[in-house]
Amino acid sequence: MAPVLYETRGRVAIITLNRPAKHNSLTPEVLELLARHAEAAQHDHHVRAIVVTGTGDRAFCAGGDLAELIPQVASGAVAVVPDPAKRFFSDIFKPVIAAVNGLCIAGGLEIMLGTDLRIAASHATFGLGEVRWGVIPAAGSHVRLPRQIPWAIAMQMLLTATPINAARAYEVGLVNEIVEGPAVLERAIQLANEIADNAPLAVETAKEIAVRALALEPAFALEHALAERVLRSDDAREGPRAFTERRQPNWSGH
Repeated sequence: MAPVLYETRGRVAIITLNRPAKHNSLTPEVLELLARHAEAAQHDHHVRAIVVTGTGDRAFCAGGDLAELIPQVASGAVAVVPDPAKRFFSDIFKPVIAAVNGLCIAGGLEIMLGTDLRIAASHATFGLGEVRWGVIPAAGSHVRLPRQIPWAIAMQMLLTATPINAARAYEVGLVNEIVEGPAVLERAIQLANEIADNAPLAVETAKEIAVRALALEPAFALEHALAERVLRSDDAREGPRAFTERRQPNWSGH
């Protein structure tokens, strides 16, 4: 079974992260397929909206696979986002809706930050735990999160690595609605169809204006440039190693 699934239901494309045994975590193959499917939906004139979700009821996405992806990122062998000025869905102008069916942390939250509307299961949790393991969420979190929720809340998530629950995410405006788990995907599809009823050129142009007016690309490039000093550090190697060995990291600050 493919690690990312793609299907269409009428005018809605559904992209599903499909590694439930690994909490739908990200590998180089998953990242490639996610980008490829998003592009396919963008260029399919029958598709009016895109829904992104994860398989199962435990996790939307738990971020980068610490055994497979993170060491390759730290070594420079793999880039989470190949273009320094682009991030998840940043050049997709069809509306993207996240159906967050569980754990949404690290790279999973960064995927969600690239969406336009978010439906969350009541048991979902949201967090950026990277600094706890010697790395940073360098796929757009520093740029997008403070623009989407209040500064103090964004910085609390970035600096303390403490997750928030679905109720708090709704309270601070990170998600649009909370529903019970089994209804998450269907509610997201319902919302996508509501959007699809509107004039497609107007909808896509409205999103494109809103996204381009934010002028995010220079900020993304800045994030990429500064992230290099962390991702190439000794601490970035020590953190994931400590995680897999189930011990406290020994930080060197280098």
